[in-house]
Amino acid sequence: MTQQHPCPHTLGPATAPLWPGYADISPSAVKIHHLLAQRGEEVHNDHVALRTYNLAPINLQALAAPLLEMGYRPSGEYHFDVKRLDARSYSKPGWPRVFISELRVQDMPQNVQDTLNALVEQCPNRALTIEDLAAGRPWAPVSWETYQNLAQASQYAAWVAAFGLRANHFTVSVNHLKTFDTPVLANLNAWLQTQGFTLNTRGGAIKGDPQCGLEQSSTMADHIEVDFADGVHAIPSCYCEFALRHPGPDGTPFDGFVTQSANRIFESTAASS
Repeated sequence: MTQQHPCPHTLGPATAPLWPGYADISPSAVKIHHLLAQRGEEVHNDHVALRTYNLAPINLQALAAPLLEMGYRPSGEYHFDVKRLDARSYSKPGWPRVFISELRVQDMPQNVQDTLNALVEQCPNRALTIEDLAAGRPWAPVSWETYQNLAQASQYAAWVAAFGLRANHFTVSVNHLKTFDTPVLANLNAWLQTQGFTLNTRGGAIKGDPQCGLEQSSTMADHIEVDFADGVHAIPSCYCEFALRHPGPDGTPFDGFVTQSANRIFESTAASS
């Protein structure tokens, strides 16, 4: 059951509905935002990320449709061949960005394809709404064995099977933080570690650099208990990300994402750090 988690973010109408379901399964993120607020920070959200399969009626295009109706526009296209993922980002001035990725189901082993197609066949065949993007799992719980088999082939495939359509992470805009000395992201990471949070250090704690326009870091996902068809098991859920955007030659902050960095950020939902 969804609990009441006041949202400390500055959010637009498209992403605010995604916060409660995310906060329900992201206790570390909720704690981080409250700790930042106690420091006197007004937390702004840089972007929200969603995961899905490239199967209608829940493919990337279907998830993006309600965002486009609200005035978002495509801002980038990305490909992750090793993870068999494709992604697009969407922006609207003054609103948090949205990053949507989808698994190339046709590139997975046949048994995985069969499992994922069977899950998606349970989804209502209709246009999605913003509320649908926060609704969670639109299919019956899978078995623990099915989850483990999916995870062996693709941790991403297993995550979506377990959690469905919901925000995978919210991202603190480091540009808006006022109480950390320069270098801000490095000092924020050090503070997070003193508070007991585990960072994703794959490829380094900070992914990216000023030259590429974007620096990112993230916690490792919380492990929470999830109801499977045959019992309850603790698995990685969601994480909290931090993004520092640098201005380009025209002085405008970089608006997109960096594929190499995002590839490492995906691993924040891995079973271990």
